[in-house]
Amino acid sequence: MSWNLKKTIVLVGMMGAGKSAVGRALAQVLHVPFRDSDAEIEKAANMSVAEIFSRDGEAFFRQKEYQVIGRLLDGQPCVLSTGGGAFMNADNRQIIHDRGLSVWLDADLDLLWNRVRHRDTRPLLRTPDPYGTLKALYEKRVPVYALADVGVPSEPGCSIHEMAKRVAASLLTRPDVLEKEEA
Repeated sequence: MSWNLKKTIVLVGMMGAGKSAVGRALAQVLHVPFRDSDAEIEKAANMSVAEIFSRDGEAFFRQKEYQVIGRLLDGQPCVLSTGGGAFMNADNRQIIHDRGLSVWLDADLDLLWNRVRHRDTRPLLRTPDPYGTLKALYEKRVPVYALADVGVPSEPGCSIHEMAKRVAASLLTRPDVLEKEEA
């Protein structure tokens, strides 16, 4: 069985929702390239997202993020993982809606906290109260993530591969985006 991906699938959601891991698995399932907007920004800037935030600030980072997302949406259809804040930008939401399909990996706060609490790679959580920061971000962002074209619930115990299969199944309801091709 093969797939015909007509638009780039853009994974959105909170840090820890699995956008990169599920994105890689989904790209393998669909036999299309995987791209990560944060990795593309890091490559272009030759520094980490945390270093960009520290040196140039979030506003500068968001500007570069918009440029990178636009460039990737103009390329070959792929699976694109975005940073947790990317979809909060109205301009990003618009270009994603116009040129791709947004898929929200919907994980609850407890699941997200369990995934991110032992890692120090999240610049926005470098605060005296990282859980409180995550909770505030979650409450602010969830209503915006709910604007995504498709939502796929994530649950504890659901493997990365299972989530990728769930996303693929949800995409099959969108023939403008994905079709199965029987050999």
